[in-house]
Amino acid sequence: MTENITDRPGRLAGKTALITGAASGFGAEIARRYAQEGGNVVIADINAEAGAQVAAEIAAAQEGRARSILCDVTKKEDLEAAAALAVEAFGRIDILVNNAGYTHWNKPVDQVSEDEYDQIMAVNVKAIFHGLSAVLPRFRDQPQVGPNRGVILTVASTAGVRPRPGLVWYNTSKAAAIGATRSLAIELGSENIRVAAINPVAGETPLLEKFMGEDTPEKRAAFKATVPLGRFSQPADIAGAAVFLASDEAEFLTGVCLEVDGGRCI
Repeated sequence: MTENITDRPGRLAGKTALITGAASGFGAEIARRYAQEGGNVVIADINAEAGAQVAAEIAAAQEGRARSILCDVTKKEDLEAAAALAVEAFGRIDILVNNAGYTHWNKPVDQVSEDEYDQIMAVNVKAIFHGLSAVLPRFRDQPQVGPNRGVILTVASTAGVRPRPGLVWYNTSKAAAIGATRSLAIELGSENIRVAAINPVAGETPLLEKFMGEDTPEKRAAFKATVPLGRFSQPADIAGAAVFLASDEAEFLTGVCLEVDGGRCI
């Protein structure tokens, strides 16, 4: 008898994920896909209203597998509260997705203000530190389910591998995120905690206009021309990679920084 794929347990069945910046763009699609794969999700976003809407949509479609919480990832206490909500609502936390991101407008480096620099580093780098502080004790304290004790996944960027001009401090922050991923993978591997990153090329998200400096057909064409497959990344591209890297299928992958870029970094 042929097995119906819809009868198979989801690849994230029984797992709970905390996803930052999940009210829109890549994060919202990752949350939807995780729930479709049987996982529970906590949507943590500074836009509480939009986050609640995404959570309600997922909960209605996937039997209540979503919660939302106001979360400023630059504040340690907000990420601690989000991790606590995951455990309170679903009994455990298995996956942290550091997806929240920020960039300055594309412009010469000497025109970037100190406040813009500080915000980029706080959201794109220090938030990884805060997220780790929130989930690591919980990974260690709860019973292990499956082959790994926990997974930390960061949405970095091809900007950290192949920088674009006009985005110096954004590029730098994403290179730091990639370095943190590899360093954490080495340090936490002995505890069977996996750490990985996804490096998207410029995508159809709210940050796209800032990356380009202005959203015009000419700018879009210029950006697409640098991608061999000829298009921007889509939330579905990133969500597919995020499902795989968080699933038990990737149990022997750590320190991986997967370029989902249509060939941009070749």
